[in-house]
Amino acid sequence: MQAKTAKESIAISTEIVLPNDTNTLGNLMGGRLLHWMDITAAIAAHRHCSRIVVTASVNNVSFNQPIKLGDIVTLQAKVSRSFNSSMEVFIDVWVEDNMRQKKMKCNEAIYTFVAVDQLGNPIHVPGLLPETEEEKERYAGALRRRQLALILAGKMKPAEATELKALFQ
Repeated sequence: MQAKTAKESIAISTEIVLPNDTNTLGNLMGGRLLHWMDITAAIAAHRHCSRIVVTASVNNVSFNQPIKLGDIVTLQAKVSRSFNSSMEVFIDVWVEDNMRQKKMKCNEAIYTFVAVDQLGNPIHVPGLLPETEEEKERYAGALRRRQLALILAGKMKPAEATELKALFQ
C-alpha cells in the first residue's frame, strides 16, 4: 500500500450555529461540536484509507472559547499519522464572527480511527508522508501520544516507550 500525504486526506466542513445547537447562554453546546468534529474527522480518515472507519477514541479536545449563536464554524480535519490499522486525526476549528468579519481558531481536537473490513475486523492502512512543518510536528507527536495511550491501557510497558523516554533523557 502506497503512503499518502496529509493533504490527500483533508476534510473541511462548514456549519452555522442555530438556536437548536446552543445552550441557555447562546453558546454552541460542546456535544454538538464533538458531533461535527467526529463526522469531519471520519471523512478525513476514510479519505486516507478508502475503507470503513470507526471512532476508536477522542484523545484530546480543547474548548478554548465559546462559539456563539449565528457564528459560522469551519472544521478542518487531517490525518496526522497512521499506524497499522489506526489513524490519528487532528481537527482544527475556526469561527467566523459575522459582526466583526474575523476568522479565528477557537478549538482543536485529536481523534483516533480504526479502518475495518465488512465484518468489523481491523485492516491495514496506508502510511502517511508529512510535508509541512506543522504536519511533521503532529506526525512526531502522534507516536508519543500513542505510546502514552498504550501504557495507560496496559498494552505497553513504560520501558518500551522509546519516544516518551527520549523526552526525559
